[in-house]
Amino acid sequence: MDELIARLVANVGVDRDAAEKAVGVIFEFLLKEGPADKVKALMGRLPGAEELMEAQEGIDASGGGGLAMGGIMGAGTKMMAAGLSMGQVQGVTREVITYAREQAGEDAIGEIVGAIPGLSQFI
Repeated sequence: MDELIARLVANVGVDRDAAEKAVGVIFEFLLKEGPADKVKALMGRLPGAEELMEAQEGIDASGGGGLAMGGIMGAGTKMMAAGLSMGQVQGVTREVITYAREQAGEDAIGEIVGAIPGLSQFI
């Protein structure tokens, strides 16, 4: 995960802590919204992914309103709560998906992205 985090810092302009939190949020989102078997297989190919996901679980996505959102909007809200701008949220998401494609292949990522309504439009 160090390579991915370094790419996010360099290419998207987020600090390391925010990058780690954002990656954790993205993996949590993929696991909840995508085909669990395929996402778990992906995470198995990305050492450190599960630890980043577990470390971010305390991020509040309620926006102070007490109601946590789910889906893409909830993931975006969590990343903004971690200090990312909307543009950085999209940049981080694209970079994570690109990195995952490099590690696991287009077919594996295509199946995950295709199974989550609306995700392909976001990335």
